[in-house]
Amino acid sequence: MSNVDILGFAAAIFCCVLALIVACQSQLSLVRWAFVAGMVALAAENLFFALTAGAVLSPDMIYWQNGRLIVMSFTPGIWLFFSLGYARWNYSEFLKPWRLVLAAAFLVPIGLAIYFGRDLVASAGQSKAGAWMFSLGITGAVLNLISLLASILVLMNLECTYRAAVGTMLWRIKFMILGLGLIFVVQAYSTCQALLFHNALSLSLQSVEAMATLFGGALISRSLFRAGHFNADVYPPQFVLQTSLTLMLAGVYFFVIGIFARLVEFFGGDTAFTLKAFILLVALVLVTVLLLSDRMRQYARRFISRHFQRPLYDYRSMWRRFTEETASSVKPAELCQATAKFLADIFQALSITFWLVDDKRENFTFSTSTFLSESKAKELKLSAADALAVMHALEKHSDPVDIDASRESWAVALRRCHPDEFRAGGNRICVPLIGGGQILGIIILGDRVKGLPFSWQEFDLLKCVADSVAAGLLNIQLSQKLLQAGQLEAFQIMSAFFVHDLKNTISTLNLMLKNLPANFDNPEFREDALRGIAKTIAHINHLIQRLGQLRNKLQIKPVATDLNELVLAALAGVEATPQINLVKTIHPLPMMLLDREQMLKVVTNLIFNAREALSSSGEVHIETSQNNGWAVLSVSDNGCGINPDFLNHSLFRPFQTTKKNGLGIGLFQSKMIVEAHQGRIQVESQLGRGTTFRIFLPIPRQTYELQTTHN
Repeated sequence: MSNVDILGFAAAIFCCVLALIVACQSQLSLVRWAFVAGMVALAAENLFFALTAGAVLSPDMIYWQNGRLIVMSFTPGIWLFFSLGYARWNYSEFLKPWRLVLAAAFLVPIGLAIYFGRDLVASAGQSKAGAWMFSLGITGAVLNLISLLASILVLMNLECTYRAAVGTMLWRIKFMILGLGLIFVVQAYSTCQALLFHNALSLSLQSVEAMATLFGGALISRSLFRAGHFNADVYPPQFVLQTSLTLMLAGVYFFVIGIFARLVEFFGGDTAFTLKAFILLVALVLVTVLLLSDRMRQYARRFISRHFQRPLYDYRSMWRRFTEETASSVKPAELCQATAKFLADIFQALSITFWLVDDKRENFTFSTSTFLSESKAKELKLSAADALAVMHALEKHSDPVDIDASRESWAVALRRCHPDEFRAGGNRICVPLIGGGQILGIIILGDRVKGLPFSWQEFDLLKCVADSVAAGLLNIQLSQKLLQAGQLEAFQIMSAFFVHDLKNTISTLNLMLKNLPANFDNPEFREDALRGIAKTIAHINHLIQRLGQLRNKLQIKPVATDLNELVLAALAGVEATPQINLVKTIHPLPMMLLDREQMLKVVTNLIFNAREALSSSGEVHIETSQNNGWAVLSVSDNGCGINPDFLNHSLFRPFQTTKKNGLGIGLFQSKMIVEAHQGRIQVESQLGRGTTFRIFLPIPRQTYELQTTHN
């Protein structure tokens, strides 16, 4: 048995052990079963690799390589499902848009391997250096392409989960993601090589995969011994491919791999490939571990501060970042989540929890945490008495407090609601959120990397962050109150109109009901009563129809329309009144794109308003014209005019009207319709002299330029 055989068998056994460890755990979920199935598939792949390396005859080698490729067809779907579900509390939301991709990842490669298994490996032979190479058939090449795409998708999903994790959650899942990342990076490398270089598999590449499996398995085993690694609740945003570092590196990868392969060939060919790949793999693992190490990041920060004589924090860039990350928060929970992520990165504190004071100011409610789930937070919630004691104490002492160094009863209560995750995590710090002289909530930080104590400089920074968060919470509360007040005002105004109209309607029906017993046999009374009921029903239906229009979103359907014809149609629908003179001045206008039905409402409403503004006699003048690329519709009257205060502040607002029986909806809707056509309304009015409404609608640019050229 050669060293290559031993490497394959060792990787297979190691994968089986990891699968067995997870399978023996209680409360197995779909994600855990996916991990078990994935590890079993990796074990089978390495087993077939070991059998291939140990075979002597080429037919036997081809046979075992076929088996390896068949097993490989199961891995894309299994590991893609795992990467979408691991450490994500809302993984069901991520699975929905990936349903078709998951189905294809399961069905396509397995179907190809089963129904076209004869075309997996075409032949086997030795290169000039003596290394065994396996030429892929069409099915084998397609399987390797699918495996490459699946490896990239898995890496992208793992990256998304890693980037969204902070604090204790990141500590729990870091080595799992690092180990799987190593395995799939090497797998992508191997399949890429097979596709780029003559569609051929190499035992040397497969030995590199086995080494990556051993190294990755070691990292994964480190994660399995960390409590709660499968129960971590990370809240990643919906995945955006454009922002993925994996996707960017995948493009560079194909170029770099080609160069590396040529260097390997130059320095020793295929015989030295395994050793060089092994050295490169070890270096890659060490560098990645160092870059992802919280301690190394802290050492680097302290080294820069000490040797380059700069402050511990770059406050200008840090505060700019804090402002950018919290500026878009419109809810208290969003503000707390953004702040928790910021503090975890700045202070290297793994455990951060936000508790906010409830509306009754009787207790604290859980907002967000980097290590507590909502169910766990409910168990640790303070009692009402302890909460009141904390509020009173912190309102008197607004600076950050080391609750582990305090012997006060309220500090003991805070320690109970924020348990230690690590024995060497240092003291826990409570930062009160004080706004308007009252406590709005608290931030508790703990489990700092290496247990470093907080300095006075950092206490001042925490105080500044807390003051900013408290101001943000006050602004959010004020915005919510203003929104509620606006909604209440709109409801009160609308209900006032309803009450007024319904009161008149009920009075009419009530009078009719009182006279009904005495005059029921009178035919004229019955006819009059029926007319009154019909008029009342029509009035209520009209009221409901007008109010219902406000609920629906305005949608226009523009078609080629002659505005002059539309004005004439509106005038034809207006009942003639002998005492009122309707004067129309129509000038030629080009065809325009208008929603005929909506614009007809606007013109009709303006004509009715102008006529109703006249007392018993007067004149309404309707005119159309052109002015610098605009079609202008003018409706004027010589009536009572509009009060300047109402004109400036209430004219186009809903439910604001000067009419006795009006709803204040017509002009509001007219303005919306005109603006939807990219137009505008101008109003001129003088008390006792009349009012002029002008509607400006844009003439299509090409039409206007053509008119100008002809003129």
